[in-house]
Amino acid sequence: MSKAGIDVMTKSLAVEWAQHGVRLNAVGPGEIPTEGMSKRLNPGEEPGARSRAHNPMARTGRMDELQNPATFLMAPGQCDWLTGQSIMMDGGNALATGGNFYELRSWTDSEWQAARANIEAQNAKDRTQR
Repeated sequence: MSKAGIDVMTKSLAVEWAQHGVRLNAVGPGEIPTEGMSKRLNPGEEPGARSRAHNPMARTGRMDELQNPATFLMAPGQCDWLTGQSIMMDGGNALATGGNFYELRSWTDSEWQAARANIEAQNAKDRTQR
């Protein structure tokens, strides 16, 4: 659902701001495992393992895959007439399953409470290391 919201907002703002010479485009990334994300959302699991199992391309993204289209969209002279477009970079996941967090709809209250506790514990741990 978040990708749909970003897409509609991008289109709306692109039309609104075009008269001022402002171009608006968006990149909607799928899961790109980072240490912080993995420790909070999937503690104790191999980063990205759950997502790979549900992704049509059977993998997660890499940071360079996100950086390349963002660089293209911002580079002068590359796409100066492009506005209001969204590039969804998620290996087809949003199309196939509704998005990165689709499987979470079946979580029980206790699973949500455990996830919240894990996130709060990791946040506290990170704060003490600063």
